[in-house]
Amino acid sequence: MRRLEILDGMRGYFLVFMMLNHLSFAGGYLLVKFNHGELGYVQDAQGFVFLSGLLVGMVYANRMRKQGYAAGALKVRKRAFELYRYAIGCIATIVILGMLLKGSQTYWEPWLWDLSKPDPFFAVAAALLLYQPTYMDILPQYIVYLLVSPPLIWLCVTGHWRAVVAMSAILWLAVQVGLNYPLADGIRAFLAWLYDGDTFRTAFNVLAWQIVFMSGLVLGALTATGQIDWKKAMDPQRTVWAWTALAGVLIFMAIRLGFTFKIMPEDMAKQFAGLDDRVEFSFIYLANFAATGYLVAWTVMAGPRSENAVVRALGNGLSLVFSLSFLRLLGRHSLQVYSFHVILVYLLKAFDYHHGPFTEWSKTAIALTAVASLAIPALYRERDRFFGKREAPAKA
Repeated sequence: MRRLEILDGMRGYFLVFMMLNHLSFAGGYLLVKFNHGELGYVQDAQGFVFLSGLLVGMVYANRMRKQGYAAGALKVRKRAFELYRYAIGCIATIVILGMLLKGSQTYWEPWLWDLSKPDPFFAVAAALLLYQPTYMDILPQYIVYLLVSPPLIWLCVTGHWRAVVAMSAILWLAVQVGLNYPLADGIRAFLAWLYDGDTFRTAFNVLAWQIVFMSGLVLGALTATGQIDWKKAMDPQRTVWAWTALAGVLIFMAIRLGFTFKIMPEDMAKQFAGLDDRVEFSFIYLANFAATGYLVAWTVMAGPRSENAVVRALGNGLSLVFSLSFLRLLGRHSLQVYSFHVILVYLLKAFDYHHGPFTEWSKTAIALTAVASLAIPALYRERDRFFGKREAPAKA
């Protein structure tokens, strides 16, 4: 199986768990507890953003290498504009549905906030990507990353990838020590001067989360330009880093489960709580993601070649999961599937409000049906593959 097909499967995997994690039922539901997010601090958004950066690096570095900087940069900007259209389309669809559905201000207000009110200024702020409703926040940060990525990709293509890594790390560190607050306060002050209301809302600090996207971008660009030998980097005989990553994963798993089952000592809990900041992608999220990402990559790439039967079985098992045709189908059309999932999550919230509460079995059935429905936009986009191209009518 080609490398890109495995990556499509991984993106599809994260889209499935995004759907499960974003569904909202009165009283919650049990199925959502069965996912990797309950075992540490690695969540679907991180994997989705990283893989997006990886594919951007692979695709556009290869184009720049063959056709030059301008050709690659133009394609990146076109992709950013395509994402912008989908982001605005999601917001517009939800706002229009909110006008049509009875009681929408009640059940969507916690997600839309002031955007649920008939105030055009918040619609303008949303169109400028400054005011982001719940579950519509990945695309805006992805757009920002795409817009700044062409020169960074070019640096990687020309062998200056270390400069990109250094800039990304410095920016992440700046956020961790609070150097981003003057900028955020300045933006809020400017918006307050334009309009008396809080029109700046986001679930991700783009200056912190960029380290996830940029690490993927660098690795993707190095892969496309042949500057990294993955067989050598993921040698099944060199297990020290894999064992180190596994130790890190187990440590974070123990910490997370300690909080889940309320057995974490109080002093440790207080100290650890200060490091737990998902919005600014604090240290525990970065460290846990790095450990998990390396461990999964090593298991998939080196595992099948390992002399250890257990490691070989794990490697083949993970490869099999990420090779599932359903996951690869979703991953090939991740933008459309993601947008579809956002609208579906909002509609199911309305359905739960008007017709719930549901039994646990009903919630599980609805959730699994919602996951299966993710194939709808993907199948529609591949309709010619299944039904053949329709002949255009003869021109008069």
